[in-house]
Amino acid sequence: MKLCFAIFILNIIFLISYYHALTKERAGGKGPDISRDTITPLENNKTFIIAAYYDGRESSQVRVLTIINKEDVKELYCWFYCMNDPGYVSVKATIEIHNQWFGFSYGPADVVCPEPLNCSSQHISIHWSNIRNTNNVPVFEIKNSNPQPFSANFTVCISTMFGNQDNILQHIQAIEMYRLLGAQKVVIYKNGCSKAMGRVLDFYVSEGFLEIVPWPIDTFLRTSADWHQSMNPESQIGYYGQLSALNDCMYRNMYKSRYVTLNDVDEIILPRHSTTWDEMMETLEKAYPDTAVYLVKNYFYPKNITTPNFQTAFPQNVPGINILQLIYYEPEIPNIFNNHKMIINPREVIQVSVHSVLRAYKKSVIVPDNIVSLHHGRSPKQPDLPQTSLIRDTTIWKHSSSLITNVNKVLRQLNYH
Repeated sequence: MKLCFAIFILNIIFLISYYHALTKERAGGKGPDISRDTITPLENNKTFIIAAYYDGRESSQVRVLTIINKEDVKELYCWFYCMNDPGYVSVKATIEIHNQWFGFSYGPADVVCPEPLNCSSQHISIHWSNIRNTNNVPVFEIKNSNPQPFSANFTVCISTMFGNQDNILQHIQAIEMYRLLGAQKVVIYKNGCSKAMGRVLDFYVSEGFLEIVPWPIDTFLRTSADWHQSMNPESQIGYYGQLSALNDCMYRNMYKSRYVTLNDVDEIILPRHSTTWDEMMETLEKAYPDTAVYLVKNYFYPKNITTPNFQTAFPQNVPGINILQLIYYEPEIPNIFNNHKMIINPREVIQVSVHSVLRAYKKSVIVPDNIVSLHHGRSPKQPDLPQTSLIRDTTIWKHSSSLITNVNKVLRQLNYH
């Protein structure tokens, strides 16, 4: 009984200390506001916090993913809420600006906060001052501090769904292809879509296969649907903030998934000979040791050039492209960089961009396209090419039987039959 009572008293002391650590008075007498939003603006609207992740790979520190205006934001402080000594400790942050912003005034930066000695903290704030004298400074949970065993071998990160997208068939086919290839989870950063597409997403969320991350970037900044600022000079951030979304997806799944793939929903990382990504990765790990990033070459399959095969495989009332009919890809343009998408080991990567990794602990390798290539079904990149100049490739057909069965099962549940 005495032991149980002592444990009870210790638990009460811990809870009281933790409560005070989170609610210590500040000017105005208000406690901290723990943010649950994906994008949280600081009071000057020059810094937007996405999430805070513990990163102990080099030293004991917290990496806070942000979107900032690099011309205006020069100094930030990290406020750690110490559970063992109720209160907070402020530490000057290092601002690590990603080196690919493509000309925009806002872009991704990591606010790196060294963890103070003798301060056990599960929450953090970011502010321009090291003196806590302001009200309503948001507080963020420090994630990744207690890694669990992997829940997935492969997670697919799809950034920034926006606009009124209603390409239902291609989206369902892509998600079912990811499942056939070995993904256990797909993550989409959703800014907007059509009502019909919303029903599709809700279906996969209810199955537990899809995670939707709300992404209201246009609430805060003038966004562009283009990749470079010169293409939309009035915009402040490119492609609905996809660079920040991709980095967050990587850290969000760093200790949940053995591998993360970074690609768009109209792209499928398609093994040439292997049936699944697991089989393919066994080959690649042996061929390329000490590698963290596997770059997959992009091939454009023009959606206006189709084969009559599989024309009746799916109900005709489903809007969108049938990827089984896209078997002709454009030849590479000489002396033009061919974009890549990636399979990465997220625990060995620090910063990612759209087509490459910016910082990593291990090597990147361009995988030969006789092993794997990117099936990218989209508008033609070279619209004036005659069809005779296109290259026929039916690799995707080896999955056709399973894909047709699985897609039609989903369509029936969505009442398209």
